[in-house]
Amino acid sequence: MEAVLKNLASTVEMLAVAAQSDAVKHWDKRTLSRAFHWARYCEHIFSRFHNNSAIRKIMEKQLQLTNQSLRDTISGYTEVSFSDLPRCQHLLLVRLLNNPELPSSIMKTLLDTTRPVNMMHCEYEDVTGLCSRIIQCKSAFKVLSPLTDMSALGADAEVRGEMLMERLEALLSQGSETCRTEHFLGSVLQGCEGAPQRFCLVIAAALLTSKNSAAQNAAHDFLLDWLQKQHSLLQHMCSALPATLLIALAKEYQKFRDSYCDVLKKLASEMEYSLSDGEWVQTSTGPTVTFEKLTEHFLALFEASPSLRSDIEEELNALKISDGDFDVRGLSVWGDLFVSIKRLER
Repeated sequence: MEAVLKNLASTVEMLAVAAQSDAVKHWDKRTLSRAFHWARYCEHIFSRFHNNSAIRKIMEKQLQLTNQSLRDTISGYTEVSFSDLPRCQHLLLVRLLNNPELPSSIMKTLLDTTRPVNMMHCEYEDVTGLCSRIIQCKSAFKVLSPLTDMSALGADAEVRGEMLMERLEALLSQGSETCRTEHFLGSVLQGCEGAPQRFCLVIAAALLTSKNSAAQNAAHDFLLDWLQKQHSLLQHMCSALPATLLIALAKEYQKFRDSYCDVLKKLASEMEYSLSDGEWVQTSTGPTVTFEKLTEHFLALFEASPSLRSDIEEELNALKISDGDFDVRGLSVWGDLFVSIKRLER
């Protein structure tokens, strides 16, 4: 029993390190694997002894002593109770994600869901599988909960968006340098290479999470400012996301609304009229939209901000005039866009 209590105390101390110590800067995959091994150990001893009142009292006494020692040493320490033990791996994951000192390499490991889940051996894959299952479980809860208002985001993107914002809040609340926080976002973006649609949904979900504190507002503002510097990502969002999401973002953020409008005008300027297709087509190599879809995007923007309607329609008409003010289809993308918008508004 003495060995069990010693291991229990050591694991609680490890959780405190994971949450608040800069020692995690030196963690590697092996350290991470060992940490989750001991978290699983605590879950095991809980399942083995929670119905044994005598042993439970001894373990609770050890937890009290360890918590007291850590409370005296670490400012703002969060205690671990006996009832926390069956979710020790979850506690470890959340505390690591909220520690601004966590290196980006470990962050990628925790958020990676491409590796197969393998819980039969104490290998690094266990860590990846754990994070994946937590996301899946939370996603399942959102799907099954009758109180959840499911949106075009999807439950998986909502959970990942919440995790992303929690990490940003942790970094910003600790006064991390801007370049470091931007590096974290860049690492996540790089990790989603090849799946831009998925990452765009996560960014949208993050921006649409609740803002009930100054820290949450700061994290939203930081993410939005960072997004505006990522021109290709922003263009992909504005051309590929469902209109309902774009409307929600445009209603919530004037900065996004302005960027959305700029992206739409850029997409229009890159179109050429195809005589063989009898339609305006995209000439750029980046994300493309059809002329019909572009028209729908402008209407979505008008729905998000009715005050923009007259200004944009005046601008489109002015651009049409600068093209020669022709009323013949195929001579000016601005003229045809103006006519198409007016037709769909009826």
